Amino acid sequence: MENKKIKWGIVGLGNIAAQFASDLLLIENTELTAVASRDFSKAEEFGGKFNASRIYNSYDLLFEDPEVEIVYIATPHNSHAELSIKALENGKHVLCEKPMSLSYKDAERMINASKKHNKFFMEAFWTRFIPSVQDVLQKINHGIIGEVNYIKADFAFHGSETENKRLFDKELGGGALFDIGVYPLFLSYIVLGKPKEILAKAIKHKNGIDLQTSMILHYEKAQAVLHSSIVSESDMKALISGTKGRIELNSPWFAPQGYSLFSNEEKEATFTLSTLGKGYSHEIIECSHCIRNNEIESKLWSHQNSLDLSKIVEEIKTQINLPF
Repeated sequence: MENKKIKWGIVGLGNIAAQFASDLLLIENTELTAVASRDFSKAEEFGGKFNASRIYNSYDLLFEDPEVEIVYIATPHNSHAELSIKALENGKHVLCEKPMSLSYKDAERMINASKKHNKFFMEAFWTRFIPSVQDVLQKINHGIIGEVNYIKADFAFHGSETENKRLFDKELGGGALFDIGVYPLFLSYIVLGKPKEILAKAIKHKNGIDLQTSMILHYEKAQAVLHSSIVSESDMKALISGTKGRIELNSPWFAPQGYSLFSNEEKEATFTLSTLGKGYSHEIIECSHCIRNNEIESKLWSHQNSLDLSKIVEEIKTQINLPF
């Protein structure tokens, strides 16, 4: 079963889809079978570049293609839920770009559809499968830095309304929280679990989306200080600190090529763990493994993990009064 070829389809052919497709070509026993865009010339160009044998100008036609086993959904956030559910109803496995939805209710609907149709579904949190992140989590679980009591992480860059239209578009679920704020929240969650309390404040655009959001996740013995912005830059390193030392993930921490371990303020060691390609390859390998083993969710980023994170994001969405 491990050498059975997994046949992929991609809907939504923007920048992330292109990076994903180039990583897909690096993985043995996978193939990009079909691509779909409502703009047929875009689909033709994308399909030609990444060797897709079928080109569609309709998402529905791709979902109905019997050759396609798993669909990667890389459309804007506001369409994730409906398209994922439709693909699952058509008997396809689904890898859906994060955030999986703009509401907790939709996240539940998506997970229920996966269970109902007995098809694999995963939110595409590629960071969970990056070698450095896997290694760091292992060290934390083995108590190398003691009990974690502080996390500092941000994801911030200077976007422009002319060049990053989607980011600033309220209808498409734009703004800092849903696009990039989910990353630092994800880091806090995988290390510390669900917080006891959340505090969040945002600076808004005139259309109601958040331009930057700062968040404190409060736990019994720990705090995570997190930030996301589409109007300012940061060094994009992440710090995980414990009672015996700390770990610093290299920039950009959400796809790091290594990290440093500190003890008593002294750097003890640096570790280099390169990603294969851009790094989407590692979640692709996980999807293939799960499908070959007839599993409908990943043990590393499960349905419940996605629901927990969605619940945290929903709480922040309510606190900062986002219009979705």
